[in-house]
Order: sequence, then C-alpha cells, then structure tokens
Amino acid sequence: MKQNGRLHNLDYLRGLSATGIMIYHYSMWTNGHAAIDSFICRVGVYGVSVFYVLSGLTLYVVYQDRMIPSWHDLRDFFKKRVLRIFPLLWLATLATLCLPGAVLHVREVILNLTGLFGFVAWDEYVALGSWSIGNELVFYVFFPLFVLTTKKSRWLFWLLAALIIGLFVYFSFFKIDTDHQLRDQWKNYIHPLNQVYLFLGGYIIGWSTQKIRLNVWMSIALIGLGFVLFAFYPLLIQMPHIGTLDSTTVALNSMLPGDNVHLVSGWNRVVFSLCCFMVCLGFYKLTIELPGFLHRPLSFLGEASYSVYLLHPIMYTWIFWFSANYYIMSKGVLLIISMGVTFVLSYFVYHYFEKYFMKLGRKKIASGN
Repeated sequence: MKQNGRLHNLDYLRGLSATGIMIYHYSMWTNGHAAIDSFICRVGVYGVSVFYVLSGLTLYVVYQDRMIPSWHDLRDFFKKRVLRIFPLLWLATLATLCLPGAVLHVREVILNLTGLFGFVAWDEYVALGSWSIGNELVFYVFFPLFVLTTKKSRWLFWLLAALIIGLFVYFSFFKIDTDHQLRDQWKNYIHPLNQVYLFLGGYIIGWSTQKIRLNVWMSIALIGLGFVLFAFYPLLIQMPHIGTLDSTTVALNSMLPGDNVHLVSGWNRVVFSLCCFMVCLGFYKLTIELPGFLHRPLSFLGEASYSVYLLHPIMYTWIFWFSANYYIMSKGVLLIISMGVTFVLSYFVYHYFEKYFMKLGRKKIASGN
C-alpha cells in the first residue's frame, strides 16, 4: 500500500473526504441546507476533521524517523511545507478575488498571501474553506514540538497533549454555546486551538500504533464501526434544534446552518471525533490491495484532494453565474457539470501546478539551498 513514498490507503480516505465536502457544498448551495440528521451533513462538517487527523498521521510517518529535530531539519521541513501549501493557496486566493461581486480588502489579501491569517486573524480568509489551511499552518508549528518531546522527554509530550485536550474540552463544552447559531460563533469554531486536537490525534495514532499490525478484517471492522456510529449516532439521541434555515439563496461565505452547532459541541463532538480517529486508524492499518479500476480513481482523488477542496467553490460560482446569465441549467445538471469541471481542473492543477512546486521543494532540500 506504500508506493513511491505515498500511503495510498490514506490517499483513498483523503480523496473521499474532499469529494464528500464538495458534494455537501454543491448540494447545499443548489438545494439549501441539508438536515442535521443527514449523513452528508456530517461529512460536510467533519470532512475537514479527517483532513487534520490524516495530516498529523502522515507527517508522523514521513518525518518522525528523519527529524531530530535540528535547525537543519526545521529549515527543510518548513521549506517543503511552504512549497506544498502556499502556491495553491495563492492561486485560490487570487482566483476568489476575481469572482463576480468579489470585494478587495488589502489587509485580508496580505494576511492570506503570507499565511499570517492562520495565526492572527483566522476568520479573515479569502478563499472559501481556506480557514482550514490557516489552521494547518499553525499545526506545522506544533509538529516539531511533538517530535522533540516524544524523542527527548515523553512526560513533556503528554503534558502538551493534556493541554491540547483541555483546550478541546474548553471549546466544545464551554466556549461554543448551543443556544446560539454556529455562524454567529464561527470565529470560535475555526480557532486553530479548537482544531489542533485532531492533528495531535493523528500524530498519536502513528506514534502509538507504528509497530502494531492489524489484519484486514480488524481494519475493516474499525472503519465500519466508525462509519456506522458516525452515520447513526445522532438518530439515537434527542438533539436540540435551532430553527430551520430554508432559503433558496445561500451565501457562499455561510458554510454551516445554525443548528449544526450541536454537531461540533459537547458529547456529540466527542463521539464524532472518535469516529474520525477510528476510520483513520482503520485506513492506516488496512493492507488490502484494490484492483486497478478502483485504485486509480481513488488515488487520483487523494492526490488532487487539495485542489478539489480549494477550487470547488470557485468552479461552482462561475458555473452558477454562467447559468444565471446565459443558459439556465436545472439543479441536477448544475451539480453534475460543477463536479465534472472541478475534477478535470483539479487533475490539471495537481499534475502541472502542484507537482511542480513539490518537485521544486525536493530539489531545494537535496541541494541544501
């Protein structure tokens, strides 16, 4: 399952998560908000959580053995991360500014192009969904600390982990108020310190299970249990509900309905987060080899997931604008065309844009520049 340095089983999950988020958004923008008890709504909310877990897990697999960390290690790590993250972030930011009706705010543009928004103004993102990229940049600062403490002083690592878990409890049970809509607390929800526990969880999965082997059926059981609990847990409890948002016009900067606050707070968030961890662990330990007709498209989705995630709102906006001004499409046609164009564009962006900067990063590290 590991070829050319890639863990394809994690690629599968990454690609499925990106596709699920895209379907959730396209469906929401076309048909209105999904019901809180629908599976696609869960995917739309927790797809990004899976990204964070996979990020911590993947960085562990790639860097744990090769990083001391020394200053040289830190330089190479951040150089490679910058060349992996920033080019597409820049492209998505500039493309968003070219959308119909876009408003230019110099401060926001500077913060987004430098990546500083993730540290000082995490709610001032330009490209829809890029708030999670700002979070990711913050997590990269935590990663060398995880490596250093697990190698030099494990009690410090567990102290740091306890602090991060404490932040998770604080935000989930106290800071995020279920009496108010999530969109009114969006800044609190997307706070990097409210999300870093997921990145930590991915790192711990890699660190604690590196030498543990699970057979195929145990891995599948983990994945299945995580999916079943994720899909049906809300149906087993009485969840509070805040109104119903039923609007034919959905602003692209309003990603979540108000009642989704119950999905990201309290014990519901604990359960859904555990589901994310179980599914990620199951895929990590999965050793089954898929036939080519499944492997190739799933691998593509995983490799191009970053492009799919950041570019799908831009593609939908342009296609919707074209439909509204030149050729009216039915909702179904609008969805199909938006998805098709997004996949095609993501293919080319990944192969001819993202990979260029990935290769450039490897060359710079190899040359020591």
